[in-house]
Amino acid sequence: MAGLRVDVELIDETGATAIGHRELLRDVARRTLGGEGLEGDYQVTLTIVPDGRMRELNRDHRGIDRVTDVLSFPLTDQDGAEFVLPPSEPTHLGDVVVALEQARRQASLYEHSFERELAYLAAHGILHLLGYDHEDEAERLHMRAREEEILAELPR
Repeated sequence: MAGLRVDVELIDETGATAIGHRELLRDVARRTLGGEGLEGDYQVTLTIVPDGRMRELNRDHRGIDRVTDVLSFPLTDQDGAEFVLPPSEPTHLGDVVVALEQARRQASLYEHSFERELAYLAAHGILHLLGYDHEDEAERLHMRAREEEILAELPR
């Protein structure tokens, strides 16, 4: 990962302490991209939102009127088209949005730390930016294996 630089823009719309997890989220982004063999400069935006905002986003973008834990908005198309950037600019992969209260509930439900859940949701969202999906069992298993690789060094 020596040739990889990752800029994580963290936006906290909750007023909570999620900003304190900047290094954790930057590390997760770096491990996620590095595990894909990527080199160069990349940028990812991670936005932490309250459940009400996540419900709106889920309704507006997916037509599902309920809270979800994470949404991804890639800046590349399925055919690989992307924005043309000057050589000195990082490649912006897209935006990942995480619902703070939902992440806290899931951490409790799965009996692990909030930090682990936040890291999992960030990794899951970034993998979606990279084209991973879980629409069928083979895709789900492949994505889940990558998530576990990324999270392997985190405390439970």
